[in-house]
Amino acid sequence: MSHPYSIRIFLPGGDPAGLRTIEKSNWTGAGLVIPRTTYADARSRRELKRAGIYLLIGPPDESGLPRIYIGEGDPVGPRLDQHASKKDFWISAIAFTSKDENLNKAHVQYLESRLVELATKAKRCVLDNGNVPALPSLAEAEAADAEGFLAEIQLCLPLLGLSVFTPASAAVTKKAMQIDAKGVVAKGLPTTEGFIVIEGSRAVVDEVASCPAAVRSMRAALIQNGVLKLAGENYLFTQDYVFGSPSTAAAVVQGRSANGRVDWRDHKGRTLNDLEDAKTEGR
Repeated sequence: MSHPYSIRIFLPGGDPAGLRTIEKSNWTGAGLVIPRTTYADARSRRELKRAGIYLLIGPPDESGLPRIYIGEGDPVGPRLDQHASKKDFWISAIAFTSKDENLNKAHVQYLESRLVELATKAKRCVLDNGNVPALPSLAEAEAADAEGFLAEIQLCLPLLGLSVFTPASAAVTKKAMQIDAKGVVAKGLPTTEGFIVIEGSRAVVDEVASCPAAVRSMRAALIQNGVLKLAGENYLFTQDYVFGSPSTAAAVVQGRSANGRVDWRDHKGRTLNDLEDAKTEGR
């Protein structure tokens, strides 16, 4: 169940696009967001002299999904130094450490393994990690502490524009919209994250000749990572999946350019545009 919480974002250099520190109420963790262009100045930060977990973030590739590398270090700084010289894809890094320095090597290895596991399951990014690292052996209480730290990280990341560790989730309700075309039926609904296509929806197999390259690439990525699975004469969505817009969702379902604000309709035949107009006019 959602509950209120506050996060403090501080800009040491006064630049909204520059270095940022992250603190959450009632949490001993500390986050650091480092644009790659500022890394040389940030590498002396005390946060990077502690054990911690870090994420390297690259821009979306042709599939529209961001590229992510998940790692750990004790301390974090030397590992980021290596990646600054050897990994080209990333444009920013996010590191999480503990202000009371209670995280040790086993803790951060645990966090690394769990984050890779969650990202693999959610299928909302392209993982640059070669494999899923094994969970270290931790006492029950230590594992519980690490899971608690992980839960706090997951509350911080969406505010930093990164929601790749949580699968999309949409309850099938009367508010669900639908596309019924070309022999497939897909259901979805708009949410605060984006437009979610609901598990069990169908998508066409064949794309029209004029289908945009970006849509082809996204469909190929979803097929490769198992979100779309061939089932009979069409593709099946194997999980709820969030798209950046209703038009992208509609295009993937239909294998062509689409205006999702018109194509998605509710049980009364009303489009997204119709529903928004009704809300604006108070109807």
